[in-house]
Amino acid sequence: MDNNLYNTIDQQVVYEDNHIIVLNKRPSQIVQGDKTGDVCLVDMVKEYLKEKYNKPGQVFCGLVHRLDRPVSGLVIFAKTDKALSRLSKQIKDHEIKKIYWAITKNTPPQHEGKLVGYIKRNEKQNKSYIVPEGTANSKLAILEYKLIGQSGGGYNLIEVHLHTGRHHQIRTQLADMGCPIRGDLKYGYPRSNTDGSISLHAHKLSFIHPVKKELIELEALPYSDSDKLWTVFD
Repeated sequence: MDNNLYNTIDQQVVYEDNHIIVLNKRPSQIVQGDKTGDVCLVDMVKEYLKEKYNKPGQVFCGLVHRLDRPVSGLVIFAKTDKALSRLSKQIKDHEIKKIYWAITKNTPPQHEGKLVGYIKRNEKQNKSYIVPEGTANSKLAILEYKLIGQSGGGYNLIEVHLHTGRHHQIRTQLADMGCPIRGDLKYGYPRSNTDGSISLHAHKLSFIHPVKKELIELEALPYSDSDKLWTVFD
């Protein structure tokens, strides 16, 4: 493995044991391979583990959940099939708690609240929409938000507690509230970020360890070199 790639992953590791590895993903990285053909984190983690532990042959790396490419933050990978199965069940049962930070230009109409609605994904557009209850193929989407910071330039830092994990859920629901995320052209922000990221970061994760059965609570700060505006809210 290229030393630069090894060091990149090594610097991103937030937690690792014999069963799982958790990274602070950069916004430019894709979690799982797609049509771009770019190297994905699943493959990078496999190579990282193979080199770090001098493992012969294939290395197992199971993807527990995803983050959109322009989003940064905590993402869990399983190092064993047992860990993957148990963590996937926690995801399905909404037992893994996720807290995100988002920067918006517009201020929420209320400084905290709960957004409950139905989301439908348009596969061709790779975009989701808020739709009326009962719409075919729609899914219930629930999150709680709280305004936790404001900058002199009129930007807002919003903390989001995600209760369901729908396609582009935070992006869709915040935009529907009138607060599109900084840099998110797809959901109505007027300008892109210079590096193609959007200012959305998976800040905290809490879950039950799949083998030790202990509560794991992790947090990671956004990469300030991706969007220096994050430092305004420190």
